[in-house]
Amino acid sequence: MTARRLTPLSLMVLALLDEDDMHPYEMLRLMKQRHDDRMLSVTNGTMYHTVARLQRDGLIAEVGVDREGNRPERTTYTLLPSGGDAMRSWLRDELERIDRPGDFRIALSEAHNLPRDEVRDLLTRRLARLTQDFAELEESLAAARRVPVDEQFLVEDDRERALCVAETIWLADFLGRLQNPQLPWGHAAAGKKSDHYLAQRKAARE
Repeated sequence: MTARRLTPLSLMVLALLDEDDMHPYEMLRLMKQRHDDRMLSVTNGTMYHTVARLQRDGLIAEVGVDREGNRPERTTYTLLPSGGDAMRSWLRDELERIDRPGDFRIALSEAHNLPRDEVRDLLTRRLARLTQDFAELEESLAAARRVPVDEQFLVEDDRERALCVAETIWLADFLGRLQNPQLPWGHAAAGKKSDHYLAQRKAARE
């Protein structure tokens, strides 16, 4: 059977469980605290549906059920090796390809789950694709204007060209910063057990 493609929310759930075992309510709270909900829509319903699907697909597993006071029971989940592999495979695909900008935002936000050198190589290939795409856009716009096509019909093409230029400039700059070992990378470098991280986790559980 062909593996089902992860959704962006599925990817973020796997990335959260890569940090630690959690229950869905905590994952939802953490996403909102970190403003991840700016990149994708997430509700209680979509979170619990996504967690249930990941469990059915054998990517995560239950590790316990807790109850505090009069609150409902909360099931805690853990990331299975297959889930970690699926997460990293999705990140590799989306960091390189240029035709799904929404998914790229998610992949970039979780790129620290891959080794620095691998991210550098993937983004270098992305930059090459963007450069080629820009050249094709320039040629297409120039040909349209020679016809000439009215500018009102080229507005979206012109916008796409501007976005391509902006991302190319940003990506080249980021690749330069990524080469610098002073840029922290990965969970260990981020201080997973820092006071800020622990306070964030505590608040998300309440």
